[in-house]
Amino acid sequence: MTTFVDRVVLHLQAGDGGHGCVSIHREKFKPFGGPDGGNGGHGGSVSLVVDPQVHTLLDFHFRPHIKAENGRGGAGSNRDGANGSDLVLKVPNGTVVQTLDGTVLADLVGAGTTFEAARGGRGGRGNAALASARRKAPGFAELGEPGDRLDIVLELKSVADVGLVGFPSAGKSSLISVISAAKPKIADYPFTTLVPNLGVVRIDNHTFTVADVPGLIPGAASGRGLGLEFLRHIERCAVLVHVVDAATLEPGRDPVADIDAIESELAQYGGLEGRPRLIVLNKIDVPDGRDLAEIVRPDLEERGYRVFEISTVTREGLRELMFAMAELVEQARVLAPEPEPTRIVIRPTAVDDAGFTVEPAPDGAYVVRGPRPERWVRQTNFDNEEAVGYLADRLARLGVEEALAKAGAEPGSLVRIGEREFDWQPTLYAGAEYVPGVRGTDIRLQEKPTRASAAERLAARKARRQRPADEPATGSGDGIDEDDD
Repeated sequence: MTTFVDRVVLHLQAGDGGHGCVSIHREKFKPFGGPDGGNGGHGGSVSLVVDPQVHTLLDFHFRPHIKAENGRGGAGSNRDGANGSDLVLKVPNGTVVQTLDGTVLADLVGAGTTFEAARGGRGGRGNAALASARRKAPGFAELGEPGDRLDIVLELKSVADVGLVGFPSAGKSSLISVISAAKPKIADYPFTTLVPNLGVVRIDNHTFTVADVPGLIPGAASGRGLGLEFLRHIERCAVLVHVVDAATLEPGRDPVADIDAIESELAQYGGLEGRPRLIVLNKIDVPDGRDLAEIVRPDLEERGYRVFEISTVTREGLRELMFAMAELVEQARVLAPEPEPTRIVIRPTAVDDAGFTVEPAPDGAYVVRGPRPERWVRQTNFDNEEAVGYLADRLARLGVEEALAKAGAEPGSLVRIGEREFDWQPTLYAGAEYVPGVRGTDIRLQEKPTRASAAERLAARKARRQRPADEPATGSGDGIDEDDD
């Protein structure tokens, strides 16, 4: 027997981008072949697509960890790495994609509807793509960008035109089995129906779908019974049909009380007040059931309900009920707003938008936020001095150095970009030009002796003047020359 699953938590991991390659072309009689490192391939993405042939989230229940393929690294001779294959997950119609805290990311309704849940990482550029007039043979390449990693919740809300609601054993499963080709489990004990059943009803030129929701009991909206788990399956139904057992032998129950109890649960769940209702008094093939139906029918009609007396055994009254369902469904379809055409919205970047922000953090650090600075940091190999110098040049050209100074950052201040932290040293890069040297190094990052400040030189002079005359001169033991201005 196939298990029905309508809520799962998925752990998605998109593919990482491949690293760029560092390579110098070497060939006989070509001493200056130049860089020829290829770019890394992009990582594969994870997407969700609605497939009409899928009706449950069962596959994801047993395989919640989803990982797309990583991009391949670049190679020499200008060979780019292969892109990772995208992963497409087939989900049922009516699947809602949410974050763990309940924020809705997408509502997938309609065959072929697609949502990209996790985007693959961008591949790093090889040193051939990084070459320029000043940097003719880069000794570094960009790293591949990690793909998205996130947890999402998939929740299935059945897409049906008519929803059958009522107490357990009221005859909902029997009704859907005789008006459609659905074959639900039918028995004479409560909670026979444990999962929603969908059936397609065709009468004359009308076609619509009917959902049989597991039986509700008082307190269902608060978690009692099976109601809380399956009430969401009637959210999309345009018409609600109360199926009432007119021949019940349980003490304290009658059709009017059953309808009031179910309506109370629907009101507590919320969002279903404006849906049209039909009342179905079932099991009139039983003598007591027919008598009770005739008694309560006038009271229900006074409330404004359309009441139908039926028997799923003898099929009495089913044709009139099906036409009434079709009529309400057609009215709902006419009144439903037409889907808006897909429009591509272009939002140009503002003229004064630098593409990043600098904000002080409570711990005294300065946090730089922006897609480009964060991506550049992720793609930098910090074991390579030339790559670090290249990152500093890019940040300076973007205006990060100037923005940090305006925000109050001083040399040695802690700067945080993405997941990296740095001790800011603006004099290391500001105004400095890149000087080609040994590949993989940057002369601007080399340690240099610091010149003594004017205050230190003045203190040294005073100390020498105050030295006793009989003390031999030892020169500038502190390393500071008297003539050093």
